Amino acid sequence: MRGDPMPTLRLTVNGRPVEAEVEPGLLLVDLLRRTLALTGTHVGCDTGQCGACTVVVDGAAVRACSQLALQVQGASVTTVEGLAQGGQPHPLQEAFTQCHGLQCGFCTPGFLMSAAALLQSNPTPSEAEIVDALEGNLCRCTGYVNIVAAVQQAAKLQSGGAA
Repeated sequence: MRGDPMPTLRLTVNGRPVEAEVEPGLLLVDLLRRTLALTGTHVGCDTGQCGACTVVVDGAAVRACSQLALQVQGASVTTVEGLAQGGQPHPLQEAFTQCHGLQCGFCTPGFLMSAAALLQSNPTPSEAEIVDALEGNLCRCTGYVNIVAAVQQAAKLQSGGAA
């Protein structure tokens, strides 16, 4: 007896079309890490609490560990690997380095993606707006002051201002 065929997922990941047969219960984080080998999306808590698995789906920050892959059918997904363009780091990546916004780096991809979604929708956020946008991301190594400063600097870099 033959089982039902697996559904076909079609989406865009980091600007490239992707088509894959997926189990209905496959999580987006597992599609990205295991199927597509995009391991920058980290699994921290498996409950959507820490933000390490954050990716951008159609402009919104999403926890990939609590999202089924089939829920992003037809969507555009950006992972941390998709931030740099043409071999050049994204302004957020530059600013996180310059402002010492990371230590061990495990949580950094999630912070970068939450910040990228914020700057995409609000290129000149206030400090309070940055703090609010990053509220769901946890870092166990460093203070959030440098992370907020990095997002502020990236906003300036993106707008053509001096860092």
